[in-house]
Amino acid sequence: MTTIEMQQKLFLDLARVINKKIIVYAIGGTAMMFLGLKPNTNDIDLVFMDEKDRNLFKETAKSLGYKESNAQVVYGGKPNKPIMISLEDARLDLFLLEVINTRFSESMVARASQIHQFDENLIIKIADIHDIIIMKCATGRAKDEEDIVSILKNANVNWDILISEAENQVSLGNEIAILGLGNVFETLNNKNKAIIPKQVLDRLWSLLNRQVKQVDKKDKRKKKGN
Repeated sequence: MTTIEMQQKLFLDLARVINKKIIVYAIGGTAMMFLGLKPNTNDIDLVFMDEKDRNLFKETAKSLGYKESNAQVVYGGKPNKPIMISLEDARLDLFLLEVINTRFSESMVARASQIHQFDENLIIKIADIHDIIIMKCATGRAKDEEDIVSILKNANVNWDILISEAENQVSLGNEIAILGLGNVFETLNNKNKAIIPKQVLDRLWSLLNRQVKQVDKKDKRKKKGN
């Protein structure tokens, strides 16, 4: 388990030996800690937009004693697995552009407005709460459901942003984004863990129905073409 204090020290130690300026995006529990929404996290999740930056970060961490481990053990056969490195109880998951089935989109990059700089060369931008929810809806893990509840209860959520990003994710190839968001929200409603406005669920299911119809049309065109 990594606390806020441990996370701050970890980033500062790395920043002091990184030899060029890099920008990385904090997601998941890591972002929630920066935002004051969580006191600790099991692993530190980071997204890199450039493979050279990710490799530099990894090699710098290794020079400090971090060991690389097999992501297959934790993530199984899921796509877009991270590079995993760890030191004692701290584990860092280093993603590149995509987090399993979620693309860290241009709109997500633009919304990451909170910025923390460690020493001269490590700049960490914090994922927006809406994008944390979108990514956590894709996992199906109980702890992520609890994190979503915490965000909904303690932050100002704009439902339009959530729905818009779910649509955007579908356009980027994440076909289950709308379904995942709708399923999680409906589950939270049914468990009385959070109040999701009916119009939000109605919009999501309407969008899902439209998505299904569009897929059906494409399939029919393919069959005709064959």
